[in-house]
Amino acid sequence: MTFQQRFSGATRHQWIWFIVWVAVTVLFSIWAGSPWLLFFIVLFFDIYITKYVPWSFWKKSKNNAFRKTMEWVDAIVFALIAVYFINTFFFQNYQIPSSSLEKSLLVGDFLAVSKLSYGPRAPITPLSFPLAQHTMPVVGGKSYFEKPQWKYRRLKGFGRVQRNDIVVFNFPTGDTVALNMQGVDFYTLSKHNPNGSTGIRSDKRSYGEIVYRPVDRRENYVKRCIGLPGETIELRNDSVYIDGTLQPNPRLSQHNYMIQTDGTVISADVFSSMGINKADYFTQDSYGQVVTRSQDLTGADSLSLALSGLQQRDGNNGRIYYSIPLTEEMVTQLKAKPFVWDIIKEKEQPGMSYYYPLNYDTGWTRDMFGPLWIPKKGATITFEGDIAYKVAAYERCIRNYEGNDFAYRDGKVYINGQQADSYTFRYDYYFMMGDNRHNSADSRVWGFVPEDHIVGKPILIWLSLEKDKGWFEGKIRWKRLFRSAKIPA
Repeated sequence: MTFQQRFSGATRHQWIWFIVWVAVTVLFSIWAGSPWLLFFIVLFFDIYITKYVPWSFWKKSKNNAFRKTMEWVDAIVFALIAVYFINTFFFQNYQIPSSSLEKSLLVGDFLAVSKLSYGPRAPITPLSFPLAQHTMPVVGGKSYFEKPQWKYRRLKGFGRVQRNDIVVFNFPTGDTVALNMQGVDFYTLSKHNPNGSTGIRSDKRSYGEIVYRPVDRRENYVKRCIGLPGETIELRNDSVYIDGTLQPNPRLSQHNYMIQTDGTVISADVFSSMGINKADYFTQDSYGQVVTRSQDLTGADSLSLALSGLQQRDGNNGRIYYSIPLTEEMVTQLKAKPFVWDIIKEKEQPGMSYYYPLNYDTGWTRDMFGPLWIPKKGATITFEGDIAYKVAAYERCIRNYEGNDFAYRDGKVYINGQQADSYTFRYDYYFMMGDNRHNSADSRVWGFVPEDHIVGKPILIWLSLEKDKGWFEGKIRWKRLFRSAKIPA
């Protein structure tokens, strides 16, 4: 059959579908800024008009079993392509795994994350299995091919990241992962290991294989954006200051408190009625037993009480509950209980944990942090004065995120083999924090989030499950279903 015969033999239905796909391809090509996508028009022309390639050859088979099998294969392949396309450019599902954003977003919330809010990121690792972030379900192993790797590019979206936006992003220090301990980033593990990263890599029995993950295959995290590019962030007594101006805490933010009662044991029902999860007031003792975070203070001396800010009453030391995360509203509710004597916000002492930058002793804590300048695209830092601090704070941005060779020797900085007195950043960076301020591993621990790590913005809670309850005991949080995930600060 000649081209003319194939062309003239196409039905009106075929031409309509061809025109629809041409329009979609042209519009998507303009949006993506890639004229190469227009080559798909040739593919659609053959599928709908000329049909030189027997795309549906199996429909003519006389083998019924083969036809049925190919129908399923065809449907599955189409579904996988559609899911990949939707996940990449429009929406993605995300489940809240930890309590870092309590009580704004809860553990067990399932979110629809909009890629359009900040513009979808073009695939960096294009050959990957849909719905699998980095590991294949059931069978295990990588869910992506490491090559090819495409350069970072973001399509036009509805806006940019704003302060107090809740943002889903790829975990910045999740580039290197110890497979047996994926809950802790590799760099923190190395800091705690006496032999550093060498000790981690040599102990495969404890840590497992050490793997590298591309930007878009790193674990997804969700936090609230507190600091924007070019700003200076500081925490004083647990209050956030941006460029020296006090920022109000999010309305539902939590902090850890000590609760002193008259000796009364607070029941699980009281905690549950206030929205406090079991994980918030249970812990493990040295024997691995699950116990309540409380202590009978009968035998405590007055000096120990005073150092903790606690007091006796009529010779009764009472009982203490420690490290209980509460909102301001919860604090008010608990203070109204007749058996509650006092509620005191916990303070962390310097040296109690590791904070960014890890390789420089700042003495910062979760409550007293900074000031720290957030890099901005086009902004330049100079390596004059406080060079060791600047190297510690910005080396990872320059080397790991922006792809430069970086060295610091004899008080001098070398970038790509050349001594450098300054550096101009190519990306915007963001400072992310959890609303559960004392129980959030965030930018205070692992630093800045580069713009190429931004995934999208949660817009809808489509399902919410309470992990402490059974299916017939209120596991589904019906009131949270199909609610907006745009939780205001």
